[in-house]
Amino acid sequence: MNAGKSTSLLQSNYNYNERGMNTLLLAPSVDTRYGAKKITSRIGLQADATAFSPDEDLYQFIKQELDKNSNIKCILLDEAQFITKKQVQQLAYVTDDFNIPVLAYGLRTDYMGEPFEASKYFLALADQLIELKTICHCGRKATMVLRVNDQGEIVRKGEQVAMGGNESYIPVCRKHFREGKL
Repeated sequence: MNAGKSTSLLQSNYNYNERGMNTLLLAPSVDTRYGAKKITSRIGLQADATAFSPDEDLYQFIKQELDKNSNIKCILLDEAQFITKKQVQQLAYVTDDFNIPVLAYGLRTDYMGEPFEASKYFLALADQLIELKTICHCGRKATMVLRVNDQGEIVRKGEQVAMGGNESYIPVCRKHFREGKL
């Protein structure tokens, strides 16, 4: 949280487009915080994206898009933690079969410190991993996230996925995650 993942994605998109290369921006349909079919950063940058469901075959979808537009030079995926294991594999096959980079931006773990399903498989299948960092209120590297309720109390149980931003999630270091200190 708050490491600039969406901002970095949108910067990569801009760089490709500036050089005359098209991109395909993808976003899981579960994330509608800023409106459907949008990738939006906390600093206000945004771009239209194609939203997809958990049962969508990303390999076939991307293949069809590449057949329509041979100038697509990069696939950019926001909120990658919300996709399925099968979709992670499909994205790996896109890279293998079409020789096109897939840049996926997402979280490793949830508010309980558990890995997201997709994150486990990205860690296993990715050709390269780049960690974007943010800091805890103490100044240490924030590697975890705490979920808070409307009263500002830390939540340790519940559904893994609950959409929210700074009002619901706070990035913290491992020590403050363990201690439950904001």
